Amino acid sequence: MTKQTWTAAVAAVLFVALAAVVSLVPVPFVSWSAGATVNLFEPVDDQPRVDITGVETFPTTGQLRLTTVSVTRADSQLTLPEALLSYWLSAREVLPRDSVYPAGVSVDEIRAREVQSMDNSQSAAVAAGLRAAGQKVTEYPMVQAVSNGSPADGRLKPGDFILRIDNKTVSTIEGVRRSIQAHAVGDVILFTVLRDGEQVSESVTGVASNTNPNSPVVGINLDVGYSYAPTVTFRIDSGIGGPSAGLIFALAVYDEVTHDDLIAGRSVAGTGTITGDGSVGAIGGIQEKVAGAEAAGATIFLVPATNCPDVAHLSTPVRLVKVATLAQAITALQDLKDPAKAGSVAGCT
Repeated sequence: MTKQTWTAAVAAVLFVALAAVVSLVPVPFVSWSAGATVNLFEPVDDQPRVDITGVETFPTTGQLRLTTVSVTRADSQLTLPEALLSYWLSAREVLPRDSVYPAGVSVDEIRAREVQSMDNSQSAAVAAGLRAAGQKVTEYPMVQAVSNGSPADGRLKPGDFILRIDNKTVSTIEGVRRSIQAHAVGDVILFTVLRDGEQVSESVTGVASNTNPNSPVVGINLDVGYSYAPTVTFRIDSGIGGPSAGLIFALAVYDEVTHDDLIAGRSVAGTGTITGDGSVGAIGGIQEKVAGAEAAGATIFLVPATNCPDVAHLSTPVRLVKVATLAQAITALQDLKDPAKAGSVAGCT
């Protein structure tokens, strides 16, 4: 063997060894890819996925699919070749690991946040869907959480609707905050709340805020709560979380409590956050969700208006429909049933 041949052989071996090592080195990124879709009109364990009682409901046909993304698990690492592959594939996305799994935050904490986001999304979706169907929905400032050991601990409870403070009606979150701030530290504040259908009064002593010693707090987080006559139960896999299915939940509620068969035998998918007044918000992973919907056979995909630029370049047989509100989504789905109107439905291209 000549010197040159020997040198080339050693270099080749070193290159292969180095490539093998590099291929196993984890990188600080995670990958998003198309996840499962869930047809909300398909029963689970012989029970409806969206179960509505207390109001007349009507049959639905077709498929209404919420969409998800599959993300690298918290206990798994992405290698450099995997990251590069995910970067180049259009149906995948690479994100900094800290954007999904922040340093110092446990997996349990992240999961709890996702579950809370899903609960909030479903609550807003029910309110929006019922409102769109003409059902009465009342908004209240609501206790979302109570800090352990705070003055409100043991007196106020998550889910309490705040009706009055010091016997004065409050109807907004800002109104509650102003009423609390009108007191001095050490004052007793009288809350009247609606709890399990009954009015309850609780006295809570304000303590100094950590940021302002002259500003009283009672240790509660607030959110908008909704009261309505029907009872709505969602049966969704516990592994699915976050707020991005709000639009689809709202459409499911609307379709079940209205005479018109909105989906009408079609396969419709979509995504988007929702507020109680029906506003649709942007989400992450839109390209992956469209890919998942296409794989599941969807022919229509509802895209939040602010996400349209993210999918304008996609090559897909799925019709991408641009929506900014629940009302727009309902109108678009109605118009797409009519060949004379289908061409005027706004898309993302």
